[in-house]
This record gives sequence, C-alpha cells and structure tokens, in this order.
Amino acid sequence: MSRSFSNASLLAAAASLLVVGAASAQLKIPRVSPGATVTQTVGLTDVTVTYSRPGVKNRVIWGDLVPYDKPWRTGANEATAFATSDEIQFGGQKLPAGTYSLYTIPGKGEWTVVLNSEKDLWGAYEVKPEKDVLRVKVKPTPAEHQEWMQFSFEDLTPTTANLVLRWEKLRVAVPIAADPSPKVLASCRAAMDTASAANWRTPLQASTFCLNNEVALEEGRKWIERSIAVEKNYSNLSLLARWQARDGKKSDAIATAKQAIALAKQSKDRIDTIPTERLIADWSTTK
Repeated sequence: MSRSFSNASLLAAAASLLVVGAASAQLKIPRVSPGATVTQTVGLTDVTVTYSRPGVKNRVIWGDLVPYDKPWRTGANEATAFATSDEIQFGGQKLPAGTYSLYTIPGKGEWTVVLNSEKDLWGAYEVKPEKDVLRVKVKPTPAEHQEWMQFSFEDLTPTTANLVLRWEKLRVAVPIAADPSPKVLASCRAAMDTASAANWRTPLQASTFCLNNEVALEEGRKWIERSIAVEKNYSNLSLLARWQARDGKKSDAIATAKQAIALAKQSKDRIDTIPTERLIADWSTTK
C-alpha cells in the first residue's frame, strides 16, 4: 500500500466520521416528558406557561416522587416558564410584565407558588430564593385523575382566570387578574382625538366602554353627548338612557329610552329593541 493511498484512506475515514458526528448532533428523539405551551388572553394581556409534562406511570407522586416542603420545578426538564405581556395581579400580588421561572413548594395541606426572576434554569436545582419576585400560598384540592401533568386556564371572565395545575388526583389554582382599562382608555382617547366631526360611532363605543366598566365617567358622559350631537339614533339614545338611569334619573332614562325605540321603528334597518324595552320595564317598577 502506497503512502499516498494510505493518507487518502485516512482522510476519507475522518470525513465519514465528521458526517456521522454531524448527523448524530441533529438527531431528535421524543422526550419522556413532552413539552407543552398554553396561552390565554386575560383582558388584553397574554399569559403563557411553557413546561414539560411528566406522567404518573403508576408511581406515588406526592410526598415521594415530588417531596413535600422542597422546591419543585413543577414539571420536568427545564424550569417551567411563566410570561405575561402586561402587568397583572398574580395571586392578589402585583406582577410586572416579563418572563419568570415558576416553581412550587408542595405541602400536605398548603402549597407555595413562586415566580423567580432567573430564567433558563434546569429544573429547580439552581433556583436562588433571593431572586424570588413573589410567593403565593394556595390550598390544593382533590380532583379526578390526570395522568400527564397539565397547566390550564379555567374559570375565565373578561378580566380574570385561574391558572390551574392538575396532576395525579390533585388540583392547584392561582387567581390571575388583568385590568385592560388603561390600555383601552388610551385607545379611546387617541381615537377621539382623530375622529372626524361626522363620526358618531367612535364616541358611542368609547362611552359604552366607560359605562360598562365604571371608568373615566366624566369623559364617558361627554363622549355620548358628542355622539348624539352628530346624529340621534337608537344606539346612542339607548346608551344615554343607561347613563341617566345610573345617575338616578329614572324618569329621564325612560323618556330617552322611548325616544330611542321610536327612532328604531322608523329606521329601515331591523333593530332589536327588546333589551331597551326590558330596561324601561325595570326602571318603571323600581324606585
């Protein structure tokens, strides 16, 4: 065998090893505890939990696989991540917008749910309590069997939800609240600044938000007056009636509501006046 052939063979072998190594580096296999992400919009805020889902697999979970009174990553693999696009109330405590690691300290009768400012941790092994942003005490409750650990958002309202952990036969819930009013009011004011003089719909929408959410009431009253000044119709007059009823002016509210219904009947459009008729009946029977 010549020296040149030997060198060529060695180079070919080295190249093949590099190819095999590169292929091995790209190999992906399913994780024992698969990853998951759940996102929920609360108000105008997006709340996201990213985690891995271990299975029960006939194991004793609480007090054994997951010890009591010790930090737990609340999942598998990397630390569970909790992200919020805006400031929220988490378990009744203020939480600024951002991404946090979430871990828990399970107990027999009470859990501590913790959000920590450090991210990209492996489990809860490296967590530093001095980096905790907040801690919330919650009571676990019995639940139907859940084989694969699961985070979800339950008991949803326009501005609240419960972040719920289910695994084995246990349920742990943390209340979350997000107030969209500051964002919406800023949008309302910006829209009002640019609305044309002939636009009655934008001030109607802005006034409706204020009345429904009991915010910026003085501005809301001015906006409904602006809408009506442009064009009187069923929509803005029925809303004005609600404003008047809120102020305790029931007789004015009834008169305005009747005027709204009369305009609806004159309209070429088919308008459902039943909600306003019901309000009139309610205002007529209450003191």
